[in-house]
Amino acid sequence: MSGDGIGAQGGGTSAETWRRLAVLGLAVVVVGLPINSLALYAVLAAAVVAIWSGSVTARPVLWIAAFAMAVAAVVLQAWTAPPRFDEGHNAFLPNPVLEAGLPPDVYRVLAAAFDARYPQARACDPRSTACWRARGGPDRVYAFSADGIFHRSDLSRAVNRLDVSDPVRLRLGFTNELAYNWYGGDAARGDLERAVRDRRFWMGLDRWHLTMPWFEMVRLPQAYVGSHLCWRGEVLWESDNGRFDRVPHAGEACRAVTAADVGRRIFGVAVAPESLTMRLQPPAMLRLQRMVPPLLAAAGVVALLLLVVRVRMRRLAVPALLIALALVVIAIDDAAFIGGLRPFDGGDDGLFYDGLGRAILQAALAGDWAEALKGGEAVFYYGGPGLRYARALEHLVFGETALGYLTLVLVLPFAVWMVLRRFLDPLWALALTLIFVAVPVGTLFGTSFVNYAQWAGRGFADPAAYIFFICGLVPVLGASAAPPPRFLPALGGGFLMALAIFMKPIVAPACAVLLAGAGLAALHQRQWLRLAGLCLGFAPVFLITLHNWVFGGVFVLFSANAAHPLVLTMPPSAYGAALGELAGGEIGDNVRRGLWQVLGFLRGPSESYALIPVSAAGVAVTAYVAGWGRRFDPWLRLVAGAALAQHAVALFYVATARYHFLAWFLTLVVTAAWCARDGVALMQRHCPGLWRRFIESTAMRRTTAALRALETMQSQA
Repeated sequence: MSGDGIGAQGGGTSAETWRRLAVLGLAVVVVGLPINSLALYAVLAAAVVAIWSGSVTARPVLWIAAFAMAVAAVVLQAWTAPPRFDEGHNAFLPNPVLEAGLPPDVYRVLAAAFDARYPQARACDPRSTACWRARGGPDRVYAFSADGIFHRSDLSRAVNRLDVSDPVRLRLGFTNELAYNWYGGDAARGDLERAVRDRRFWMGLDRWHLTMPWFEMVRLPQAYVGSHLCWRGEVLWESDNGRFDRVPHAGEACRAVTAADVGRRIFGVAVAPESLTMRLQPPAMLRLQRMVPPLLAAAGVVALLLLVVRVRMRRLAVPALLIALALVVIAIDDAAFIGGLRPFDGGDDGLFYDGLGRAILQAALAGDWAEALKGGEAVFYYGGPGLRYARALEHLVFGETALGYLTLVLVLPFAVWMVLRRFLDPLWALALTLIFVAVPVGTLFGTSFVNYAQWAGRGFADPAAYIFFICGLVPVLGASAAPPPRFLPALGGGFLMALAIFMKPIVAPACAVLLAGAGLAALHQRQWLRLAGLCLGFAPVFLITLHNWVFGGVFVLFSANAAHPLVLTMPPSAYGAALGELAGGEIGDNVRRGLWQVLGFLRGPSESYALIPVSAAGVAVTAYVAGWGRRFDPWLRLVAGAALAQHAVALFYVATARYHFLAWFLTLVVTAAWCARDGVALMQRHCPGLWRRFIESTAMRRTTAALRALETMQSQA
C-alpha cells in the first residue's frame, strides 16, 4: 500500500508513541482475552516488533477503517466460534470436600488408587508444614482456572479442544495453589511429591513431570456427537443409571460419543504420574470450524498493520534476531516457560508469588477488593511485594500461562541494547547485546540473559525488578544524549523505577541515586516539567508503605524482613565491632565475618572465588568513573554511582548472586564504556602488535562486517 501519510511526525515522538499503543490495543481486541494461545501470542509479538520498527499513520480515514476492521474481526470470530464443552480438573488428596462433591463411584476408585500408591505407613509427618498431609487438600471439587474467566463454566473452564498428554501443556493451574505448597514428600520411600525436574541440560523441551495425583473430567454437548474420545490409562464413563463404568486400557483405546453421552460426565484417573492421556477427536466439520477464529484473529492483526503501519522490513532483522536468540536460550533451560505452566517447587518463591496471585485474582473476581488489595499479607514481609499482583494481572490477561512474565523477559534484550547504545558506539552496543543474550560469558562477570531467564522461569521476583529498572534507565538517561525536558518520558522513567522497587525493594539504593541525580540535574537546568514527571512517576512506590499502614497498622517503608538475620547477615554494628577488634590488634569473629562478606560480594554472579580479581577490577573501574572520570558522560558517572550504591547492599545483606544481578549489570555497562574510551587506547599503546592482529584477523573482520550490515539495516529510515 502507499506510504502517504504514514509515519507523519507532526505530533512529535509522544504522538507517535500513543498511536503505536493504540494499534497494539486494537490488535489485542482482535485477538481477545485471555491470550493463552501460543500461536496468537506469537502473532501479537510479531505485531509489536513491526509497530515499533515502523511508523504509524495519523490519517483519520485509515484509523476509522482500522477500527471498523477490528470490530468486524471480533464479530466474525464470535459468529464462527465452535461450541465449547465443560472441562474440570483438580488435585486428588482424599478429603471430605472431594468425597461429598464427586460421584461415589469416582471417589472410591480415586481413593483406592491413591491408597495403593501412597500407603499411610510411608507418608510424611502431618505435624510438619512441609508435609502434604498438613494442608487438608482441595477446598472445592473443581479447581479454579484463569482460562475460564472469559469463558465461564461450572467446572474449571469451557474449552473447544482436549489433549491430556502433557500436564504442563494442559496448564493445570491448581498445581501452583498455595494449598499445595508442600515439599516434604520422599519419593524414594514411596511418598507423595509435587513434581520432578529432569536436570539433564538437553531436556529443556521436556523438563517438568507432574507427580501430584489429579483427575480430569469432561462433559460434552450435542455438537460433539460423532466425536471419538481416545485415551490411555483408566477412564470412568457415566452410564444410563448414573453409575460409572471403569474402562481401563494399557494401550490407546477409542470410543465414539453418541447422543446418549450428551451431558454425561467422563472422568480420567491420573493418580499415578503420567498414567493418563485423553484426546478428543471432533467430527471433520467441527475441526475445521475450530480453525477459523484463530485464522480470523491473525488475519485481523495483519490487516491492522497493513492499514495504519508502514512496516520497514529491513529494520526487523535485529529485533527478530534478538527474540529468536532469547527464545532459544529460554527453551534450552525450560521450554515450559514458553506457553506452558510448570509446577513450581514447593517452598520456593515462585509458588508463593503465583499462589498469592491466584488468590488475589479470585478475591477480585468475587468482589472482595479489600482482600485482593491486602495481597495475602497485612505487612509485606516475604521477598518483594509486587510480583503477586503482577501474577494476578498476568492470569487475567494470559490465562493459565506465564506469557506475561515471558513478555517482560523478551523486552530485556531491547532494553539492554538501548542502554548500551546510550554510551557506546552502535557496533559495540550491538555486539555486546548479542553476547549478553546468546553467549553466557556474563555468568562470570556482568550477568547474562540466561541468569534472568532462569530465575524468571522459576517465578522469582528479582528478574522483574531488574528489567523494570533497566527499562527505566532509557527515559531517565535519554535515548541518545541528555534526556529531553519533557513530562511524559520523565513520568514513565520514574514509574518504572517505582515498579522496580515494588517488585524487589533491594534495588532501592540504585533507584535513589539515579533519580536523585536526575532530579538535581532537572532542578539545576530549570526543567520543571521533567522534575514534576520524575516525582509523580515515582510517587506510587509509597503505596507499599500505605498498604502496610492500612492493613497492618505499622509504619514499614517497604518490607518487614529487611532486618532479619538470615537476610541482614552483616549489619553496620558488626562492622563497628570488627573495627574495634582490629584497633585492639585482634582478628576476631566479626573481622572474619566481614572478610567473608566482602569476598562473597566480590564473587559476583559466578559465585566463584577464582573470579574475585575480575569482579574487583570491575568495581575499581566503576569507582574511578564515578569519582574521577570527568572526561566521561556525566550520566555514565551517575550510572556508576548507582552501581556502587547497589554494590553497597552486598556488604550488609546475604551475598546470594541473584540479589545482586543489577549491580553487576550496571558495572558491566560502566566497564564497557571505560574500555571503549580508555581501555582500547591502553591496549593500542602497550600491545600494538597484539591489538593489530586481533583487529585484522579474519574472524574479527567478518564479525565487524556482519554487525555493520545489521546496524545499517536498523538505522535505515
